[in-house]
Amino acid sequence: MRRVVVATTNRGKLEEIRSALTFEGWEFVTAAELGAEPLEVEETGATFIANARLKAHAYHEAFGLAALADDSGLEVDVLGGAPGVLSARYADDCLGGGDSANNARLLVELEDVPEADRTARFRSVIVFADEDGTETVAEGTCEGKVGFAPRGSGGFGYDPLFLPDATPGRTMAELSLEEKNAISHRGAALRAFRETLEG
Repeated sequence: MRRVVVATTNRGKLEEIRSALTFEGWEFVTAAELGAEPLEVEETGATFIANARLKAHAYHEAFGLAALADDSGLEVDVLGGAPGVLSARYADDCLGGGDSANNARLLVELEDVPEADRTARFRSVIVFADEDGTETVAEGTCEGKVGFAPRGSGGFGYDPLFLPDATPGRTMAELSLEEKNAISHRGAALRAFRETLEG
């Protein structure tokens, strides 16, 4: 069995990764499942790939296993690409942080923006550090718009506000895991990663 430690404490991300990467003989595990505390990796990179790289290599070095990390976020065009790499920490300085606070801040920022100008995309970058430190990178995006109010109980992060172009009228949080994986940024990145490994 090949064990790959996943550099996340986000159960939603882990579920999506395990669902998409069903390689025979591979097991995707967390630090907690290895009996350890998750690493606190400071995400100081200015890009998604830089932060994913920091996390993947930190986990690889700490556990001596192959490691997989994802860094992802929402890029809103009218906000110049914000929240971008700060997506998970968008409201830390003003509303206390967390998904609900991040969504609330985004709605405030877009309060006077009409539907036509609320275009956005989710972006995901996957970095896989093999046992010997060799790196594989894959990326995916999902185009859509930011809605006016949260809807749906699935997913996490900005999913209740994001309306993918591929599923008109439904937010990402209103999709099943299978539907989400089929069209999401992380699903696209994981497919690209799988195709690279399967060559």
